Amino acid sequence: MTPVPQAPEDVPSAYRGPRPGPHPSEAITVLTLDLHPIFRNNRDIDLALRETLFRAARTGVDTIQVIPGKGTGQLKKRVLAFLAQKHIKKLYLRIETDPTNTGRILIHLH
Repeated sequence: MTPVPQAPEDVPSAYRGPRPGPHPSEAITVLTLDLHPIFRNNRDIDLALRETLFRAARTGVDTIQVIPGKGTGQLKKRVLAFLAQKHIKKLYLRIETDPTNTGRILIHLH
């Protein structure tokens, strides 16, 4: 692979051009939160989601996998409602629900 030429350090970063993407051999880090043990307590669910988001941001995790389980779908709706809050939306880039596995939500971070 050819090295990407770098601009001199005295050039502001906005003028250095695009940063190279992740190397193909770099693995994406995923943090998993299983909500099965606390599915009956809304306060614990909110706390677990908030703590996981903050831990992921602090440690540089790329994706959070939340496992609400399939069930009736109420827990999944609860998680999506939590993530839709204005102050929480600032913490992640996008949400992805798996069409082949309704019991899983992926949260992609910045």
